[in-house]
Order: sequence, then structure tokens, then C-alpha cells
Amino acid sequence: MKPTKSRALSPPAAGRPWHCRRGGKPRDDHPDGGPSVLCRLIPSLLFLAALVAYLLGLWYCASFFSALGSTSPTPPPPLGSVYRSNELFQKLLPEMLSDNSSAAQINKIWTNRRKLKRSKHCTIHKTQYSSGSIEPSGYLIVDANGGLNQQRSSICNAVALAGLLNAILVIPKFHVHNIWMDPRQCSNTFGSKFKDIYDEDHFIDTLKGHVKVVKELPEMIVERFGYNTSSIPNLKAKAWATARFYSDVALPLLQEHGVIRIAPFANRLEVEVPSDMQRLKCFANFKAIRFSSSIATMATKLIHHMKEKSSLSEGNYVAVHLRFEADMVAFSCCIYDGGMDEKVEMDSARQRGWKKFKLQSHCLRPDLNRIQGKCPLTPLEVGMMLRGMGFNNNTPIYLASGKIYKEETRLAPLLQLFPLLQTKQSLATPEELVPFQDYSSRLAALDYSVCLHSEVFVTTQGGNFPQFMIGHRRFLYGGHSKTIKPNKRKLVMLFQDTNINWKSFKEEMEGIFRESERKGMAQRKNNQSVYSSPLPDCTCLQDQIIQHP
Repeated sequence: MKPTKSRALSPPAAGRPWHCRRGGKPRDDHPDGGPSVLCRLIPSLLFLAALVAYLLGLWYCASFFSALGSTSPTPPPPLGSVYRSNELFQKLLPEMLSDNSSAAQINKIWTNRRKLKRSKHCTIHKTQYSSGSIEPSGYLIVDANGGLNQQRSSICNAVALAGLLNAILVIPKFHVHNIWMDPRQCSNTFGSKFKDIYDEDHFIDTLKGHVKVVKELPEMIVERFGYNTSSIPNLKAKAWATARFYSDVALPLLQEHGVIRIAPFANRLEVEVPSDMQRLKCFANFKAIRFSSSIATMATKLIHHMKEKSSLSEGNYVAVHLRFEADMVAFSCCIYDGGMDEKVEMDSARQRGWKKFKLQSHCLRPDLNRIQGKCPLTPLEVGMMLRGMGFNNNTPIYLASGKIYKEETRLAPLLQLFPLLQTKQSLATPEELVPFQDYSSRLAALDYSVCLHSEVFVTTQGGNFPQFMIGHRRFLYGGHSKTIKPNKRKLVMLFQDTNINWKSFKEEMEGIFRESERKGMAQRKNNQSVYSSPLPDCTCLQDQIIQHP
């Protein structure tokens, strides 16, 4: 047998390169498989090369656009997240100070003279027991919580409810709120008493024949409950409870025990009640309630001094209700121009004052608060608004306010625009104000009286004070509230526009004023409070107007 010849591996002949089929398999003309390893590696190498090229391309594009973006301007912050009114003030200040071409005359500023319809029904509800036809169902006690005008609302609602239940009303108690602290409240659950704020005897006498009112519970009732008022049945009413609820739930309880207590009572009666109750609200608010002699006497002095300071405008003046106290700024969650110091201070105030702010989610979007018109106007913004509406630097202004946050700094721009600005402190001596100092409700009562008798009232923030003031002025002035209540959503957008010129700004402010005047003549609609819109429900009481509440 012939030995088999071994064949040495050798490269392909010249002109005959190796060929690889798909999958890296060698062609049949190379049965020795020499190039198979290389053929299998080629696809992997090609894939790796493509991947490297792709990654290099991504890196190049990212570097290119990053460099391109670094030269573009930083996007502006969200609308409303930055307080820009001070920038606009500095820009428009020279023209605001020099423009007196269209100065508004206070006594001629209101042009709307239309008359509102009067109600034909003027019978004031009388309780059944007042005519001797039936015995009273029992005694009604309410706790009036909140500030001055929230308490006032509770008092009037209590009168209406007593009429509905045929009950004897006990003079309401004023309950503490941490924002309305009186000195004695540090050691006592109740602060100022009813008689400290209102004329108690006048209240009782005026309501005779309509609702019986007593200063205290009779001894036999107090004795029956062990001289402990907390033992008296306390009715827990939901907010805005209906008259039907009180008839169905409160009346049987009252008849069973002879006395009930409703605490708290703020906002515990619906706005829409039967007409008899509605007119009792009117009667209590505009006739039975008037301030105590000490408050009324001091208020008369302030009004007299304010009219003296307004001699250039025939005794007419503008009253501005400003809500820029520290607690109001904190509660609003709005950001102004105080930087980190302001943020730390306001965060601390929120944590101390309200439980709900212990949850961080309550102050997530201060920018939305601003553009939705929820931020308290600063003194600077009020000054710009009034100058834009045509009030010049000779306009006498009464500023109704508590302690303004950062007062010296914040008031400076307003004083620059309106040097004839007055306050309680500038119209009265420190000695005259001693009985009222540190009693926020009594100080608010003084402000209420001076604002009520102004020719123009300006409200800058919602709340019970402006609601009652607008309603009281409508009652006094034939349905016209004579009030500037700006559209704050529109106003804030103008304050954010640092490119607006003085002429355009004035035109916008004049439009806001005319809108306020038009709305100031509106009559009450369904689900509107009779305290802010008393007509036509209360027109039958306008024959005898009380000049100083």
C-alpha cells in the first residue's frame, strides 16, 4: 500500500484570494479550513467599528449642541414667580411724579347715577312670643369666633336664627383667634367682650319686639347645669347649615333642654334663608349694631381730623384698606423681593401660625398664587394703581391697616406718590390711642368707621372687612358702594410687564376703575351675602340711616 502524501498548508495561489460565504464559512476550494477563523471574526469587527463610529457621532453632536446652547440666553423664570412691581415703579416714577394733566377730582369721580329697584316688602319679622301668643322655645348661646367682621356676621346670623327658632338670644361671646389676640387673651379663652366693641344696651333695645336678647342666662338655668356652660348641649352645625337643619335638629333640642349652645358659629348659617330671616339680618346689621361709646367717640374725632386734612378736596378723602401685615403675607404663600431672609421669616411664621402649613405641599406654587390674583397688594402697587387712575399727589388718603410688614421700607414708595397719607397714629395722639392699643378688633373698628365715611373706598384683598364695608356703603349711598375693587388678575399681569409705558398703563388703570364703578351698583344675586349686597332686601330700612355705627 502506498503511503498517503501529506499536504502542507500554503497560501492560495496568486490571484486567488480567500472567499468567505455567509456565516464565515470558507468556500469549497479551500477544504483545509485555514481561513475559517478570520472569516468568522470579520462580521464582529465590522459591528464593533460601526458601534464606535455611532458613539463618536453622538459625542460630537452632544458637544456641538451643548456649545451652541451655552451662547443662548437663559430661559425666563415662570410668570409670577418674580415680584417685578418695583422694577416697573422705578421705570415709571418720573412720569408718575410729573403727570398731573388728568388729575381726578374726588367729589366728581363717580359718574354712575342710575337708581336701583326698591323692595316692596318691608315687614320686619316679629317673634311669636313677642306678641304674647306663644312661649319662647328656650335660650340660644353662640360663640362668635374670628376677627371683627366675622364676629359681626355671627351676631347678625344669631339674631336671624333666634327669630326662626323663637328663642331668646344671649349676648354672643367673642372667641379667641391666634391672629386677633388681645392682651387678656393670653390667660383667658375669651378676649374683648361684646360691650367693649358694641353698644350692648342699644342692641338689646333696638331688637325688642323682634328678638328678645339678654345679657346672661337666668340663674335657674345656670344652676341646672352646675354653673358649667360646657355642660350645656352643644350643637355641632356644619358650615353654611340650612334653615331647615336648624328647624329639624336645633329646635327639638332647644325645646327639650331649654338652652343650646352653638360653638363655633362663624359661617354656620347659609346665605340664602327665608325672607323674614334675611330682613332680620339687615335689621341687626344696620340698626341694632353700633359701636360702643368709646369707639364711636374716637372714630368721630378721627373722621373730623381726616376731613380737616382734606380741605383741598372739600373734605373728601380716599380710604385704602391695606392687608400687608406679616401674617397676611405668610398666609398667602406669595414671594416678594426680600430674598432668603424673607423666605426664612415667612416659613417660620407659617409653621407657628397654622397647622396646615406643616405640610410642605401647601406652598408649592407661589407663582400661581400671584397670577391668580391671590397675593396681597404692596403699598407700592396700591400707589401705582391710584396714580394710574388719575389721583395726584394732592389726594388725601387714609390708610386702614394693621402693622405693615417691613413698614418703613414698604411705605416709602406710597408716601412718595401720596405725601398727604394719614393713619390712626397720625390723626390721634398716643394718649388717645392707649385704650385701643393691642386690641386688634377695637383698632379695626376705628378703621371701619373712617373708611365708611370716605368718598372713595379702595379694597386690596378679599375678606370680611371689605365685604361688610362694601355692603354698608351700598346701604348708605343709595346702592352705590363708591368702591375701587380692582381685578387683581388683570392688575398683576400689568405689574409683571416691565416693558409697558406710562400712557398704556394709565389707560389700563382707568379701565379697571370703570369696571369697579359699574360693579359697585350691582344688586344682590342668588347665593350672594346680604351683608355685601344689601339691596333690595334691606331697602325698607334706609329711611333712617345711622350715620356712625
